[in-house]
Amino acid sequence: MAGPVELSPGVFRVPTTPMDGVNSFVFLEADGTVTLVDCGLKGAPKKLVAALAVLGKQPTDVRRILLTHAHGDHAGGSAKMREHTGAPMVVHEADALYARTGKTPPKDTRLGKVLAHLPGTDWPGCPIDETFGDGDRLDVAGGLLVVHTPGHSPGHVSFLHEASGVLITGDALFNFRSRLRYSPTFFCTDVPQSRQTADRLGELDYEVAAFTHGPEMRDRAREHIRTFLSRRGGIPRQR
Repeated sequence: MAGPVELSPGVFRVPTTPMDGVNSFVFLEADGTVTLVDCGLKGAPKKLVAALAVLGKQPTDVRRILLTHAHGDHAGGSAKMREHTGAPMVVHEADALYARTGKTPPKDTRLGKVLAHLPGTDWPGCPIDETFGDGDRLDVAGGLLVVHTPGHSPGHVSFLHEASGVLITGDALFNFRSRLRYSPTFFCTDVPQSRQTADRLGELDYEVAAFTHGPEMRDRAREHIRTFLSRRGGIPRQR
């Protein structure tokens, strides 16, 4: 499996499943500490610790862990990573209960409701130490903007690191097999809302779009995302 992929100086994508299927992200802080975004599936912590080692870091260097949302492929390893690192776990207030209990938020479609009740869909819950809200600028590598993009889950967020020009889309958009698409409907709590709030990603300024599912997009990322959204009925406001 590939190691950390540098998106910008001090910002890395960490694939935790083959073919960039599920990604976490690492921000290296000026003081030598680390901020981790997402913890992958239950088995991902071993891969995350190995990735930190490649970057010359230890689990104890992690000073905070942020979750884009409370689904098992992003929060499944959260309890183990908190145990490894001792770092506080932070998520949007609307997903905090789900992250604490390891229960998937309710789904919008009939198929989603069926899949949510299959064995193995829950994950070990994890204490949540702090929460954030839309528009918060977190003290991460010079400032990380929280962009609330609910619908995939109630508290789903994207993150914009303005200093590097890196946008972490979370599951608001996938880049599956290097093709942009919305999150599959059966994963969503509110499908229309997930489509509507994805439009916010067309309103932001960034150079690199980093996806939690799929490889990053470096060449005219914002232009490609705006084109995708406009062709599907989204009309991002002009800047």
